[in-house]
Amino acid sequence: MRAKRTHHFIVFKIEEKLKQVVVEKVGEPTESYDDFAASLLADEYRYCVYDFDFVTAENCQKSKFLFIA
Repeated sequence: MRAKRTHHFIVFKIEEKLKQVVVEKVGEPTESYDDFAASLLADEYRYCVYDFDFVTAENCQKSKFLFIA
């Protein structure tokens, strides 16, 4: 995810029948935070990894992974 920047986010869910965690959605690099938020449902639990880009106070471009539960 980080090295080639092939995904902007990944959404995981627990598959009850299989009793395992599976990938539900993979966000393309062109997709925005709004696309990420739209992929989440209010009444269902998900685990997510989001590649967050930002600029520091020193004007440096940074990127951090956010793990969201």
